[in-house]
Amino acid sequence: MKLSAHLLYGVIASIFLVIAPHAEHLPEWISILSAMILAWRVYLAYSDNPLPPRWLLLGIMIAIVAGIQISYHTLFGREAGVTLLIILVSLKLLELRTTRDTTLLIFLACFIIITNFFYSQSIPTALMMLASLLLILSTWLQLHTGTLELRPRVKIAGMILLQAIPLTLLLFVLFPRVQGPLWGMPQDAYSSSGLSDSMSPGTLSRLSLSQAVAFRVSFEGTTPSHEQMYWRGPILWDYDGVTWTSGISIRSKLPTLDQTGNPVDYTVTLEPHNKRWLFALDMPTKLSIPSVITDDLQVLSKEPVIARVRYNVHSQLTYRVNVEETPYQLQRALKLPATFNPRARKLAADWRATLPDDDAIIRAALNLFNREGFEYTLEPPLLGRDGIDDFLFVTRKGFCEHYASSFVYLMRAAGIPARVVTGYQGGEPNLLGGYSIIRQSDAHAWTEVWIKNRGWLRMDPTAVISPERIRSGLSASVPDSPSLPFMARTQVPWLLKMRFNLDMLNYRWDQWVLGYNTEQQFAFLTRLGMEDISWQKMALNLMLGVALLVALFALLMLRRLYKHSTDRAQKLYLRFCRKLERAGVVRLPHEGPQDFAVRAAARFPHQADAIHRISAHYLSLRYENKADIKELSAFRREISAFKL
Repeated sequence: MKLSAHLLYGVIASIFLVIAPHAEHLPEWISILSAMILAWRVYLAYSDNPLPPRWLLLGIMIAIVAGIQISYHTLFGREAGVTLLIILVSLKLLELRTTRDTTLLIFLACFIIITNFFYSQSIPTALMMLASLLLILSTWLQLHTGTLELRPRVKIAGMILLQAIPLTLLLFVLFPRVQGPLWGMPQDAYSSSGLSDSMSPGTLSRLSLSQAVAFRVSFEGTTPSHEQMYWRGPILWDYDGVTWTSGISIRSKLPTLDQTGNPVDYTVTLEPHNKRWLFALDMPTKLSIPSVITDDLQVLSKEPVIARVRYNVHSQLTYRVNVEETPYQLQRALKLPATFNPRARKLAADWRATLPDDDAIIRAALNLFNREGFEYTLEPPLLGRDGIDDFLFVTRKGFCEHYASSFVYLMRAAGIPARVVTGYQGGEPNLLGGYSIIRQSDAHAWTEVWIKNRGWLRMDPTAVISPERIRSGLSASVPDSPSLPFMARTQVPWLLKMRFNLDMLNYRWDQWVLGYNTEQQFAFLTRLGMEDISWQKMALNLMLGVALLVALFALLMLRRLYKHSTDRAQKLYLRFCRKLERAGVVRLPHEGPQDFAVRAAARFPHQADAIHRISAHYLSLRYENKADIKELSAFRREISAFKL
């Protein structure tokens, strides 16, 4: 049986809709080739030309598989596997001849829907895939009905999706939650995002251009001020002349934290970044999930954060850290490469020779940034081999990593132990949702110096050169920079409100849907009254729930078999009968339309023609399958115009 052109277009549109979101993840040549194959198939359907021979398709497939192997160096894993699936489904369109081929492509389109969630589980992705499924179902209905028009097909497909909601909710609540990555090969299921364990010039300035959410925070009680929000992340110790790295951390003693007051409790919802570090306000003292606190007060998870994680934290905003530091750590905090930045070394040596103590040297370094024409910018110039010297004495333009790096270098050259701290600073309050948003654009680098009898003290050179960055955020410090994303620069009230509403919606989606893990599932079922929850009990409840829903839908469908239904033509005719009834002519239960018309016409001879015409029109609509929208509208106008 030859497939109709409308059915072919529906299948092609379904395939296009499910593979289009993959364009940003696929190699460019694959996206172009897929578009060309779909356009080729549309042309063949429109022109009614024969499909290409199988030997040609086989040759194209071999060439494409070789190209994927060259691009990814494998045919397995998420990236290569999804790419191969998409291109093979596109090629399958070029041998679409039979009903069996159509059914297979419809099922494959449903499967490709799942692959879109390997990259994003956001609300727009879910809505896009729901629309795709609606089109796929309507195409499937066309395959089996043949003559059904688009509008009723879409309506029936929508009803099928609505009827699936109760079963979907039941499966969502009771089906065991799967831990680990959705894709079967965890080595490529997640990519690193956000901060890294190294820092070189340009690292954070590039990251600051991203508006992606790093984590969200809900505070209990009073929210700290913007300048108090230093979210501690990786600590960088080792410097090779260009790049700062965390190096190898050897635990020599447990960190000591003297809590001097100003505590704060809050909940962090951290986005996956495929690293172990957890972010917390300086200084964290307690976390609600399994974690370790290193000797430099960095909080690390037991495993890489490959899924969204939520944890409660208790922090002290005023503190003293490691007043009695080990000699190993102090020596480590003084190391510098021997052959770099001679001018910075000489400046630090002069400070040490002329200034009375460490505090005076720190003030001298901060005054240098404050009074010598330094500029805070997202687009710093390139630096040479002696990057610290170039920055301090030539360009004097940089981002937070330039100021933190040069400050620590000067401190170490002057004999003061110092280290670089990276993380995030500040946050954007969402008053509509009651939480703060920390984005990748809030990435920041600051420093810590060790002073005898006072321990490690936070020093932020950026606060000296650009206090607006610390008080109000990046957009306030460089408001006119074209490098910033549009939404980071605009302060239009309605745009901000829309942005916060969308983020709040995403936050709730993350909490209630994507964040529904094993722990939340057990807690929810416990609140429903299920005690001693086990997988066996959950499986039994799931089967009972499915059986109950199936039985309920079966009863509803059986009930419709016995329910007397009234079509639109009959409803209009009954309105006509009620007009005659009010005039004194009541239609008897056994009386057909023609007999009733004869009796009514005898009673009202002046309207006999109208009565017979309406009755004949009704019989035509009801029994000759002419009840289209145009005919029904004419019948309605005819009855409305009938007067006695």
